[in-house]
Amino acid sequence: MNSKYVLLGCLYFVQGMPYGLQSSLLPIYLRSVGLSFTKISLAKMLYLPWVLRMLWAPLVDQYHTKQTWLVLSMSGLVLACLACATMSPETNFLPVAVMLLVMNFFASVQDIAVDGVAVQLLRQDEIGYGNTIQVVAFKLGSVLAGGGLLTLMHLLGWGVLFLLLAIIYLLTILYVWSAPVLQLMLGRPSHDGQPRARTFNPWRILQELFHVPGTLWTAGFVLLYKLGEQGATTMFPLFLLDHGFSTQQLGFWNGVVAMVFSITGSSLGGQLMSKQRWPLSLLKALLLLRFCSLNLQTFLVFIYDDGVSLFKEAAILSICVQHFIGGLITTLAFSTMMQCTQRADGSIQATHYSFLATLEVLGKLAFSTFVGSIVDWLDFASSFCCFLFLSFISVLYVLNMPPGRS
Repeated sequence: MNSKYVLLGCLYFVQGMPYGLQSSLLPIYLRSVGLSFTKISLAKMLYLPWVLRMLWAPLVDQYHTKQTWLVLSMSGLVLACLACATMSPETNFLPVAVMLLVMNFFASVQDIAVDGVAVQLLRQDEIGYGNTIQVVAFKLGSVLAGGGLLTLMHLLGWGVLFLLLAIIYLLTILYVWSAPVLQLMLGRPSHDGQPRARTFNPWRILQELFHVPGTLWTAGFVLLYKLGEQGATTMFPLFLLDHGFSTQQLGFWNGVVAMVFSITGSSLGGQLMSKQRWPLSLLKALLLLRFCSLNLQTFLVFIYDDGVSLFKEAAILSICVQHFIGGLITTLAFSTMMQCTQRADGSIQATHYSFLATLEVLGKLAFSTFVGSIVDWLDFASSFCCFLFLSFISVLYVLNMPPGRS
């Protein structure tokens, strides 16, 4: 196998673990101990470093090598995991929350470095497969730390869980330190021997980023495209938890099985991407398909009956379909982002890609932070109507893309 793909697969796998831990395991755990939807949604504030990573992205671009930043960031993750292993969330909730925030900070630094590696390593004809590896490996890491560990939580315990994560990060550090492809291709500055003046002026950096062709439209797209889907995928498992599903069942169906469908969709998205130079034309059909699927899930919320097994089967099927379509769309979206970034100067590529990725996270985080309040204020049925509306907005945005983009 291509050594580039092995390296990227390994790095994106470990990068997905903190996300899976906090997006899949933590909400269900908090709900199982009786917290309100509002408080569960506010836990999304732990993702704040992912929104603020643009503040330190220029440092990663302009100082040292990507290899150095990878080793430093994962060393920080090891220490944070070891700290979490010594505490219990039942009795030390605030210190655990602080350590999870620290984990997200180091994970965001790692993300900037990994994305910079990917942009520099992948040729134009490798973007489709490269982004498939990016999305699939990230989701596999998310499955391991989220769904898989949630299913085994009652056997392993909180401390053992974080010790395992620390060991995985240590092994990855050893691999990154000796990876030949990093030493040969990334052990030197990315500006081809002609260094640009270092700048940390936010206005100048933004000017340079938006000067890259296609950045403005892509920024709008990544802000919008996940909003409706994010609301549904966040709240539907909690809807099922309130309607008879156990945490073990949700850990298996929503955390593992549905993620397999998501990974399958992401893999198929990479195959489709490799056959077209520009993926946006595919997004039109896929976003419409997702909108139709969300219509069916919303209808299910309206008519759901706890005592009818057919509705439980339909709910599981709905989760799997949504994750499959979401996986397709995510790979194409990240391919779109990377193609836009590769038009940027090499000295700002990591910053440019981090900018787009930050907007992608910001779009999901800003909405998911108060989506629980919407459910508490309205109800599940009315909230899903709101998710449908947001999903339709993303369809309209892509259907009205500027000429020449598809």
